[in-house]
Amino acid sequence: MLTEFQQQMADAVTKLRPGEVVSFADIAAAAGRPRASRAAGRMLFQSMDTLPWWRVVYSDGRLPPCNPSVQAERLADEGVQLNAFRVVESPLGRFKTTKEN
Repeated sequence: MLTEFQQQMADAVTKLRPGEVVSFADIAAAAGRPRASRAAGRMLFQSMDTLPWWRVVYSDGRLPPCNPSVQAERLADEGVQLNAFRVVESPLGRFKTTKEN
């Protein structure tokens, strides 16, 4: 059974589209508690594969130490560019870069 806050975080993660990468703080903020990034990380860790956890990283783009190879592979499959287990650019979300013509 999830608390209301956990359900709001789960809903925010579920809404992430392929290639959309956000931070734990972004998920916590979407659930109404922007300073609860650790709670977001804990909830995602416990969710196993029921949520697209691989689309959530640290605010500086680093992948968390739990399963970084699996996370990097899943992100790369969605078009996310990584360098040394750090998101460089993503099609959507926090790490999207706009290219001007």
